[in-house]
Amino acid sequence: MASARNLFLRIFPHKNSIFARSIAMTAPRRAEEALEKLKDKNPYYGKYADKIAKIQQISPEEFLDRIERVVDPIKDGKSQARSYSELLNPKQKLEKASDAELPHKKLEDVMKLELIADKSAEEISQIWLEYHKTKDVLAATLTKSQYELLISRAKEHPIFLLPLPRSEGFEFIMLQFAANTVHFTPLLAYQVHKENAPECLTLVHYTEVEDKGIVLMRGEYDTKVLTAQEAQCLANELQMFYYKTDESKLKLLETFTKRPDEFKHMDLIKEVENIQLG
Repeated sequence: MASARNLFLRIFPHKNSIFARSIAMTAPRRAEEALEKLKDKNPYYGKYADKIAKIQQISPEEFLDRIERVVDPIKDGKSQARSYSELLNPKQKLEKASDAELPHKKLEDVMKLELIADKSAEEISQIWLEYHKTKDVLAATLTKSQYELLISRAKEHPIFLLPLPRSEGFEFIMLQFAANTVHFTPLLAYQVHKENAPECLTLVHYTEVEDKGIVLMRGEYDTKVLTAQEAQCLANELQMFYYKTDESKLKLLETFTKRPDEFKHMDLIKEVENIQLG
């Protein structure tokens, strides 16, 4: 956009105001056309329409650039889409943030610790699940070894994609580990908002009772984006890739992290296509 404007001004130095009016008229039209194409191409657009509209108002030119990259990945014979490593790079800055910016979430903010101080691992697990039974959240317990494996894999593969099965097909959800939390964001929302993309699911792992052999997990999700079943599905997929030893899934993690240009969506879908939403 900047180079085009400079070229125009050099050729017509006295028509600056005409150019400005032209840009003011054409940019909104281009944005509207791009949005219409996005609505047609992506069946999940409606879920994020309000959030997408906000950035359109804040920075119209940047918004237009992002939308056009999503809608028209090939332009003038060249790819506008960045590789996965480039696409996810802004999010990776979170890994280098200070502890003050990314604190470990504490169990005491969720429940009274005195309730479980003298309890066994089995009793704590039962109390934890019972405590969340009537709440719109996910709750589970991990063994200490499961959590250690999760953290070990997370250090090697802090970012990944998960395919969420829906009636229209699969929607890709990006996940990222930070401190004791896993953040999930729809890929479409990330493509539009980049590092400011809103989360649809957050899983927190509480290690305060790790000395008893268990870790407590709690997941909060955006009900406007996910159903309880869909949130549970994402948690199950996370377990498939990060808690278990499965060569085909480990290979996908390795490819995504180390050779992102070789990563294929369909290979990922094949690994989870048998998952059914309850």
